[in-house]
Amino acid sequence: MSDGIRKADVLQFMRSQSLAVQTSVSPSGRPQAAVVGFIVTDDFEVFFDTLESTRKATNLRTNPNMAFVIGGLASHDERTVQLEGVADVPSGVELERLKELYFARFPDGRERLAWQGLIYLRARPSWLRFSDFNRAPPVIVEFRF
Repeated sequence: MSDGIRKADVLQFMRSQSLAVQTSVSPSGRPQAAVVGFIVTDDFEVFFDTLESTRKATNLRTNPNMAFVIGGLASHDERTVQLEGVADVPSGVELERLKELYFARFPDGRERLAWQGLIYLRARPSWLRFSDFNRAPPVIVEFRF
């Protein structure tokens, strides 16, 4: 990778973050953004919970393409990840595996299991850009999946 940045480094950075801006597109073509708590798998899949009634869930049922911006929240840390992917709703053993990873990061997620209409979404990545503006010159690397 360029300037020594490896996928493992990007994964470590992503896992150091707990919030992301998630985007989707409404059926009428209007953009929508939301902040979500997330985890990321070894395959760079982004996983989070939401309610079936949210705009993001409604949008993703119509158009499963989504994007995330991760990072940029900590003072004096100008590293970010932009990730594009396709959403799905995991089920069965795969859902249970992802939920356990999620609950390890967000223990209060177990309490939300009682919420009516709670669903879990996963974004399988197609493209990722890591930008590190803490360096001079900045380092920007891209991955395709």
